[in-house]
Amino acid sequence: MSGCADPGGSVGAFLCQAGQVLRAAGIEAPRLEARRLLAHAMGCREEDLLRDPRAAVPGGAAAAFGEALRRRAAHVPVAHILGRQGFWTLDLEVSADTLIPRADSEAIVEAALAAFPATEAIGRVLDLGTGTGALLLAVLAEVPGAWGVGVDLAPAAAALAARNAAANGLAGRAAFVAGDWDSALSGRFDLVLSNPPYIASEDIGGLMPEVARHEPRLALDGGADGLGAYRRILARLPALLAPGGRAVLELGVGQRAAVEAIAAAEGLRSLGVRADLGGVERALVLAAG
Repeated sequence: MSGCADPGGSVGAFLCQAGQVLRAAGIEAPRLEARRLLAHAMGCREEDLLRDPRAAVPGGAAAAFGEALRRRAAHVPVAHILGRQGFWTLDLEVSADTLIPRADSEAIVEAALAAFPATEAIGRVLDLGTGTGALLLAVLAEVPGAWGVGVDLAPAAAALAARNAAANGLAGRAAFVAGDWDSALSGRFDLVLSNPPYIASEDIGGLMPEVARHEPRLALDGGADGLGAYRRILARLPALLAPGGRAVLELGVGQRAAVEAIAAAEGLRSLGVRADLGGVERALVLAAG
């Protein structure tokens, strides 16, 4: 990005040129993303940039911004560049070992909290395929009396989730383990959460490059029909749910009927779905019996 990363250039000039670079790379909302990256490089808030666009960008910040811009133009996700992502009320560390938490998944948290007449009934929580720990930690943040465990096949993801619990003041009520779904667990849970991999294997290459190239395939690939992880989880749910317990699973677009059919074959009842902000049926609520 010639010229834009020269120390001493103004904030306004940096943002203008960076927006052009990102627009040429096919990035949506290029000016918005340029502001996020420059604010991160300068260690300030985005509104501070807008307040004084004639302010000079220091040399160290210019270099950091130039590198961040290069990565973003190559479709590295912003969350990976910043190393952080907001979810629910939480600030979460992210890495290439975990799926980036998305606002769509907040529907799972909403559905979980709404599934109980009183949230005090949520005592033990299980999050299968926990990734950053987003779902589990969001529920624990809303239910002070609850305790939970998150499981992820990737040891690096489980370790990252544990760091997120500590950073958000929830380490005393959350434990994270590396394992193959529930194989390392015993006991029953009042609430089981999961955002399983649900993309059909052959469809992954057609996803936006930020996802297809940079997010872990383990967290995306749901097998030939996208339903492999659901079959595994739903077969185990009757043994995992405590009496009166609920499970909330994230769905991919158009998957409700297929997942409900698998659930019914395992003796599980569908209690309905909650849509995300885009109107997609996103959170399926299930009960045993």
